[in-house]
Amino acid sequence: MSTENTKRQPLLRYWTTRYLLTLFIGLLLIGVLSTFWLRRNAVQRRLVSLKALAAGTAERVVGPGGNLRIDRNLTGEIGRNQRLLGLGTDLFLFIVNPENRIVYSTPSRPPLAILQSITIPPYLEEGFQQLRSGPHSHFYILKQTIKAKERWLGAVYVIYPHRQINTNPEELDFLFFMLGSLAVLGWVVIYLLTRHLTRPIQKVAAAARRIIGGDYRLTLDPNVRETELHELIRAFNDMTARLRQLEALRTELLAGVTHELKTPVAAISGLLQAVRDQVVTGTEAQEFLAIAAKETTRLQRMIEDLLAFNAFAAGELRVEKTLCPLNTLVQEIADQWLLGQEEGRVKIKVQPRPEDPIITTDPLRLRQILYNLFNNAQQALPAGGKIEVTFDETKDEIRINVRDNGPGIPPAEQGLIFERFFRGGSKKDRVRGMGLGLPFSKMMAQALGGDLDLTNTSAQGTTFTLTLKKHP
Repeated sequence: MSTENTKRQPLLRYWTTRYLLTLFIGLLLIGVLSTFWLRRNAVQRRLVSLKALAAGTAERVVGPGGNLRIDRNLTGEIGRNQRLLGLGTDLFLFIVNPENRIVYSTPSRPPLAILQSITIPPYLEEGFQQLRSGPHSHFYILKQTIKAKERWLGAVYVIYPHRQINTNPEELDFLFFMLGSLAVLGWVVIYLLTRHLTRPIQKVAAAARRIIGGDYRLTLDPNVRETELHELIRAFNDMTARLRQLEALRTELLAGVTHELKTPVAAISGLLQAVRDQVVTGTEAQEFLAIAAKETTRLQRMIEDLLAFNAFAAGELRVEKTLCPLNTLVQEIADQWLLGQEEGRVKIKVQPRPEDPIITTDPLRLRQILYNLFNNAQQALPAGGKIEVTFDETKDEIRINVRDNGPGIPPAEQGLIFERFFRGGSKKDRVRGMGLGLPFSKMMAQALGGDLDLTNTSAQGTTFTLTLKKHP
């Protein structure tokens, strides 16, 4: 789905709606489970109450002489017990004598179909039966034996309808009230919580829109209680600080690049104009033309560096890896680089490994990386300085360490040396360049499956480490 077709709504409304839907589903499940649990408990309590009614009636009808006695107050007492136990009036209670004939029933005689369906064995002192005589006729039947001095006098039967035994209106009313209260309370809590969380997010969004407009001076207050929001605001502040730094760097670098390109152009223009206007002639004119040709070559190299860097950053330059002997390759690169330097200006020494390990790399890209490292070291070194190349080896990697004995990199510049177009303060006035050597070298090292890092710098010297994969 495209961004244009995505339906959006405010965070407060969106999450409140989602939370309310989740809350509703949760409360519905709680209500269903609670209703099931309440009905199950209601059945158990009603059965206990029915048993108590039957047992109390069985004791009530035993006379002083140990005989079965039905007096005129029995119905009233049974009614009071029903109300006391919360059983209502919708039940049948009847008493049978030892001959199993009904001698008493209240409030009326049970239907004959129900009496004929009772299957509780006569020898059981207490019995229970569920009776279903039709789709809407479901009853519970309890039996309690009437005994006196171990003599069987009869039995009390209680018939109670199923629709009454699993119903407890008071508990259901309380359940619905509780669920309703939870729903209202949950909505209020969710609304307030979401509203509290959206405020800092809205501030971040508003600040981001200002950044889009070019205002990088924003700083948000990170003093919030929520860890995630604190991390978000802190990351936003770090981002704005980084953008301010990059914007200042971009302005400075644009001026530097313009100056670096303008200098050879101005020199070439002045030299050629002097020759054209015959300000200089003869041998001197030839020297001017040679200088102009040299400046033209330097300008061409700068432009090629820019084009190569952009092409590599866009993934248009290929890396062709081959198997190479490490000692031999690095020594050849160092010797070739040294041939192009002023004799005696700098010394370079390669300390080979005892055995010549095989690496998988692109010799051309490795040459470019080491040339950049050697050039940077040579620019930082005084006359007679030294560059030393050593190797470290692990099970899977080879590390090429390029160390010089120069003055080191200032702490303020160490975190910026791999930034595009960055040039250290000590080099701006002494060395021409675009500030692409180290960033380009790091990109090539990563394309080779390794990396390039500044591993050490101090007043005694600087070490860069190129990590490459060994041949398996």
